[in-house]
Amino acid sequence: MKEGNKINLFLVDDDAVFLKSLEIEFLQHPDFNVETFATGEQCVKSRNRNPDIVILDYMLNGIVEKAMDGIETLDKIKDYDTEIPVVMLSSQDKIEVAIACMHHKAFDYVVKSETAFIRLQKIITAILHSRKIKKELNWYMARM
Repeated sequence: MKEGNKINLFLVDDDAVFLKSLEIEFLQHPDFNVETFATGEQCVKSRNRNPDIVILDYMLNGIVEKAMDGIETLDKIKDYDTEIPVVMLSSQDKIEVAIACMHHKAFDYVVKSETAFIRLQKIITAILHSRKIKKELNWYMARM
């Protein structure tokens, strides 16, 4: 985490209304620096700004016809840094889609709904808790 321990959060979605609503929700919390992207290509070009967490739409085909989809974007993020947790979003409530995302090393999968933001908050809390435990474990292991 950078800038006064704020969470550097990337939001990637081709649905401008949903993307803006997520951005507004996260910006109401002082813990987040939020960057938004309408395509996977834009996100991948910006990955050197080292996001702490990426929330990524599964489809990503609404703006550019031949744009990278969410899985391709996820793979490129993981190729860059396997430690960046990526939470996949989709309006598809299909187990096959969720499984495909998890096979590509997504941290979690959330169906777009009126409760998606609450679910995302809980997942981010779990990610941060997991990082804290990992950091403490590494500290203890280094002293043994």
